[in-house]
Amino acid sequence: MMQALIFDCDGVLVDTERDGHRVAFNQAFAQLGIDCIWDVERYGALLLTAGGKERMRRHFDETGWPQTYPDRDALISRIHHLKTDIFMTLISTGALPLRPGVRRIVDEAIDAGIALAVCSTSNENAVQAVVDVMLGPQRSAKITVFAGDVVAAKKPAPDIYELAATTLGLTPSACMVIEDSNNGLRAAKAAGMRCIVTISSYTGEEDFALADRIVTDLDAGIDIPACRAIVDQPASLV
Repeated sequence: MMQALIFDCDGVLVDTERDGHRVAFNQAFAQLGIDCIWDVERYGALLLTAGGKERMRRHFDETGWPQTYPDRDALISRIHHLKTDIFMTLISTGALPLRPGVRRIVDEAIDAGIALAVCSTSNENAVQAVVDVMLGPQRSAKITVFAGDVVAAKKPAPDIYELAATTLGLTPSACMVIEDSNNGLRAAKAAGMRCIVTISSYTGEEDFALADRIVTDLDAGIDIPACRAIVDQPASLV
């Protein structure tokens, strides 16, 4: 029987990548005097690398590191801290609404006594802010957040989903994960969990062959009974 509903954050709860994280990174670069602007296309390419710090390292490795900041580790940390503050301000204004169906299926899971969690490679404070502000305190109190550097290996490694299962005492095969990216899908599957993909603004062209179901959003026929039906089927029949 289904034990848990587990969400990724960016692109799943809120379509934050294009209009949230990308915008916050660009504002952070500008405030620090770094000559760098990630347009929509470039950020889409960088999303193939999981984690904001890792994306910055990849970008600067490919394009050249800012010469005015010789300590690369310190630079990455400084940008990411500033970017997180900017992103959290964007979230607190309510400028980035929840994706369709998220609030509904969270309420369905609560009513059914199903555990809820969010597993994300993004900064823990930023993810918690999304959950707190966008879903409200009553729902947030029932959702466990696993995010940021809580595990050493980020998606597509299964570590964060395995941590959630261990911490919450869950059977992986009884967990339904909602993801929007190939990296997240592979992480969930490697952890032995079922996974529905809700395609986001950046992920429409990715390979989702491993997914148990692919939809435009959760209002496209995804509810708790539908999730249970997938979880209850033998893996070979899904």
